[in-house]
Amino acid sequence: MATVLTVNGKARQVDADPQKPLLWALREDLDMPGTKFGCGMALCGACTVIIDGKATRSCVTPIASAAGKQITTIEHVATTPVGKSVSEAWNELDVPQCGYCQAGQIMSATALLSANPKPSDEQIDQAMSGNICRCATYVRIRAAIKKAAGVSEGAKA
Repeated sequence: MATVLTVNGKARQVDADPQKPLLWALREDLDMPGTKFGCGMALCGACTVIIDGKATRSCVTPIASAAGKQITTIEHVATTPVGKSVSEAWNELDVPQCGYCQAGQIMSATALLSANPKPSDEQIDQAMSGNICRCATYVRIRAAIKKAAGVSEGAKA
């Protein structure tokens, strides 16, 4: 069955079971491998994409529920002003170590800053709490989010 998804501003047709997870439609059907598989249970955040402005775990999101919505993936996020700021801050502060979780981290941070341009430490922690980093770069992740938001590291937002 065909499902039309709007991914990174373009309508894309996916011929698959409507219950197929968006993660696998992106990776297998649309050749967009930037969204990573982590746990398959929406617990780690590696598969995070932005759907209609909200950070969403694509591993548990059926393509049928994503149809008709705006889906942004890591392949496109840096073309948005907020996504570009987040990506640049990530690079400037050398956030990634192994890098596996970073696509999901960047997507969650971008969704946060799009909704709340000057988040507090608590708001950052809450928004990022569903993203696990095995390398424990959490301090650098918070610093990069603050840098992208234009908040100095020592300041309270």
